[in-house]
Amino acid sequence: MLDIKWIRDNADAFDAALAKRGASPLAKALIDLDEKRRSVIQKAQDMQSRRNAASKEIGAAMAQKNGELADKLKAEVSAIKDLLPAAEEEERQVTAELTDQLSRIPNIPFDDVPVGSDETGNVEKLQWGAKPGWNHKPLEHYEIGEALGWMDFEAAAKIAGSRFTVLKGQLARLERALGQFMIDVHTGEHGYTEVHAPLLVRDDAMYGTGQLPKFAEDLFRTTDGRWLIPTAEVSLTNLVREEILDQDKLPLRFTALTPCFRSEAGSAGRDTRGMLRQHQFMKCELVSITDADSSIDEHERMTACAEEILKRLGLHYRVMTLCTGDMGFGARKTYDLEVWLPGQDTFREISSVSVCGDFQARRMNARYRGKDDKATKFVHTLNGSGTAVGRALIAVMENYLNEDGTITVPDVLLPYMGGLKKIEKAA
Repeated sequence: MLDIKWIRDNADAFDAALAKRGASPLAKALIDLDEKRRSVIQKAQDMQSRRNAASKEIGAAMAQKNGELADKLKAEVSAIKDLLPAAEEEERQVTAELTDQLSRIPNIPFDDVPVGSDETGNVEKLQWGAKPGWNHKPLEHYEIGEALGWMDFEAAAKIAGSRFTVLKGQLARLERALGQFMIDVHTGEHGYTEVHAPLLVRDDAMYGTGQLPKFAEDLFRTTDGRWLIPTAEVSLTNLVREEILDQDKLPLRFTALTPCFRSEAGSAGRDTRGMLRQHQFMKCELVSITDADSSIDEHERMTACAEEILKRLGLHYRVMTLCTGDMGFGARKTYDLEVWLPGQDTFREISSVSVCGDFQARRMNARYRGKDDKATKFVHTLNGSGTAVGRALIAVMENYLNEDGTITVPDVLLPYMGGLKKIEKAA
C-alpha cells in the first residue's frame, strides 16, 4: 500500500507512475478524500475538546454557585455526547474508504523499469546456456509423459476436473527430487531458513501481501473463510506482520516447498494441454525481509539464487526485466526467469523475482528499528520462485528427452533418485 502523505507531497510523480502502468490519474481524488478524512477527524477532535472544556467549566460554575450556567453547560455536554458517536462513525467510514482505495492501487515502479503495456515491452537482461544439441524430434511434456505411462490427465480430470495432473512412478519421483534439490541448495548454500508454514490463511494474511481485496477471484476460499495460498510468499512474508525487528538482524531469508493453489480465473483457453497452468502445483518459494538500503542488492542476489538452480540442471534460460505493464501488483521491479522448452520451441516463465519496497510492509505493519534510532521504518520485502517445481519438471522432460522416448536424469538429481538414471516406459 502506498503512503497517502507521499501521494500528497508527490501528486504529479504519483500520477506519472500510474500512467506508466496504464492507469488513470488518481492523485486529486485521493487527496480530496484525504482532505475529507482530515476535516471529519478535526470535527470529532473539536467536539471532544469542547466537551472536555465544558466539563471543566461546569465545575467552575458549580464552585461559583452559578446553577444556570452549569445547567447550560451540562446540556451542551449532553448534546455533544449524543453527536459524537455519529462523528466518530463518519470518521471510521471515510478512513475505511480511503484505505480501501489505497489498497487497490499498484506499487510504483522504479525509474529503471522499462515502460510498456504488456509482455512485448519486456527487455532481455541475459541468456545462459544453449538449446539441446540433439537432432531428434522435440516433443511437448504431455506427449512424453503420456507415452511413458507416468502422466495421467484423464484420471486427474475424473478426480478433480480440468487443470490437474496425476503423476505416477518415476515421474512422480523426479518431481519430488526436483523440489528436494531446490530446497537443499537454498538452505545449504544460499542462507535461507526452511519453513513449514500454513497452506490455509486468514483474510489479513492475503491482504498483507496484496492478494486481497483486488484479486479474490484468483484464489480458492474454504467454507470457513480461510484461503488456500496461491504461493508460499503469503505465509512466509506474513511471518513478520505486526512485528518490529532489529535492523542488525536483517535480512531475514525464508524458503518453503509447498503446494500452491490458483483458480486461473483469467486464463480461460490458455495452456489447457498439459501441466503448464494448473490449479494445484508445487513451488519452492524464496522470501527476503530487508532494510530500505539493502533491498535492491537483495533483489539481484535472490535472482542469482534462482538462476543457480537452472544452471545446475543444465537448462537454457534467459532473464527478462518486466515492463511496467506486465509487472505484478505489488512489485517495484521484477525479473522473470524463462526456461527454454524444445517442445514449444520457446521460452516460458519458470520464476518471477520481485522487490516490493515497503508496499507489503505497510499493509502488514511490519517495521524495523536501527540500534540508535528512536523511530521505526517499514521493512522492505522481496519474493521469488526458486523455482516452480512443475515447470522445472516440464523443462527437464523436454530438454533431456532421448530419441527412444526415455528421459535422462540430470546429474544433480541422481542423489535423490535412488539409483535411477533414466526415466523409462512403465512396464
